[in-house]
Amino acid sequence: MTDSYDGPPPMPPPERASLLDGLRFAFGTLTVLPARITRWDRPAARTGMACAPLAGLVVGVLAALPGALLLLLGGGPLLAAAVTVAVPAALTRGLHLDGLADTADGLGSAKPAGEALRIMKQSDIGPFGVVALVIVLLLQVAALSDVYADSWIRGALAAVVAAVAARVAMTLACREGVPAARPGGLGAAVAGVVPRRAAALIAVLAVALAAAAALPLGLTAAGRSAAAVLAALLAAEWLLRRCVRRFDGVTGDVFGALAEVAATTTLIVLALG
Repeated sequence: MTDSYDGPPPMPPPERASLLDGLRFAFGTLTVLPARITRWDRPAARTGMACAPLAGLVVGVLAALPGALLLLLGGGPLLAAAVTVAVPAALTRGLHLDGLADTADGLGSAKPAGEALRIMKQSDIGPFGVVALVIVLLLQVAALSDVYADSWIRGALAAVVAAVAARVAMTLACREGVPAARPGGLGAAVAGVVPRRAAALIAVLAVALAAAAALPLGLTAAGRSAAAVLAALLAAEWLLRRCVRRFDGVTGDVFGALAEVAATTTLIVLALG
């Protein structure tokens, strides 16, 4: 009788991921910044998507710096706004904008869920996607230009708040109960990984911190900043529910669309008044 024992059985992956694993997951999937993803499993995705607003903070700061610098060097608010909007697109490889275009094509196709998802996976951009991209980019540049025209400080703060709000919208979309539309891709990897209470707490903290960041500019600015984040999350939630009904779940493209809609809404509210 031979011994067929091949060693101990493989250990299951740990139920929790470290903060470092989560940060690497967040920056590695949501930005082009150097971050070596060490784990690609549900616990890492849970921690990573909870850390998504931190990735947004870094993207927002990197976007605000050249815009503010251009104003200080004598450039106009429109130029500053255009550069500020271009930086997040570069730091995300344009994936969020691509997701917005694909989601618009899927929603506008009036096809069944399976056919709409097939349309979204195609490499080309349809008419709905082109219109969505043009409108969103115009709104972002126009709104941010108005804020920069007031002061470089308000413009820089708006860029940071918009970037953070965009990633908080992603975190909320990853909460428990939100299904994936298909088994593969980033959408399936992160769908439903964040506990509802954690997602709600992150949203509340984002609203509070946005108000606190603008408080040195006055109570009105603080209230407007908090209202901008809240409005962004409500707009993203409306789109999320629309996509779940339409596609039977979320995809990576949907997450990109949510981020762009949240950022645009934030900038519009901050430009009011």
